[in-house]
Formats: sequence, structure tokens, C-alpha cells
Amino acid sequence: QVQLVESGGGLVQPGGSLRLSCAASGFTLKYYSIAWFRQAPGKGREGVSCVSSDATTFYFESVKGRFTVSRDLANQTVVLQMDNLKPEDTGVYYCAADSGGGCHCSGYVCTTALGDEYYYWGQGTPVTVSS
Repeated sequence: QVQLVESGGGLVQPGGSLRLSCAASGFTLKYYSIAWFRQAPGKGREGVSCVSSDATTFYFESVKGRFTVSRDLANQTVVLQMDNLKPEDTGVYYCAADSGGGCHCSGYVCTTALGDEYYYWGQGTPVTVSS
């Protein structure tokens, strides 16, 4: 079955870096889009970045220029490289997969082409940015 497993979260000081991984199994990664979301304590979930099946990338304004998303198709893994981290980046980070293959992102979220929530989710990895 489809499975997504995030890893790489932790505690980092402001200005530091973390590298999150999303390991995918049960489906062929190159045909799916993968989106990253995060949820800060006491807040709703928001989109972070997305990479489509044709490797087009999208970043929300809050992380643009600091985060980079990439795919390792051979290892069925999507990586989110996070640099120059800020305290407001704190939260639980989730990856999600959509078989439609496209990135449909606007406002604060990414959805499927029909506007629905992503169906496949990982369990999340926590990120804390604090001095």
C-alpha cells in the first residue's frame, strides 16, 4: 500500500539548516506530485512546497529562497532542504502524495486538481527552531 515516511526533523538554532526526507513506497514516485505541509502549535496546516511529476517546483512565499525541494527517483525519496531557518518555521512537517501528478497551490495550501485535500500522508516529523 502507499506509504510515506518523513525523517530528518529536530532542534536547530535560527539561521541553521535541516534536511527533511520523505521516503515513498507502494507507488512509483515519478508519476506523483509530492507536497510538503507544516503545522505550527495551535495553528492550522499550511503548504510549504510542492514538486510535480514533471519535476516542476513550487514554493510558498514564506519559504521562497530558503527552502529547496528535490526528488531522488532511484531511491523513491523527496528531500526538503531548509536553510536560514527562522523560529516561525517551527512545526510538524508532513509530506503528502497525489496521483494526479500536478501541483495545485494557492493561498496557503496545495490541493488535488479537483480541489480536494491530498489523500496520502506521512506521519510527520517535528522541527523546532529556537535558540
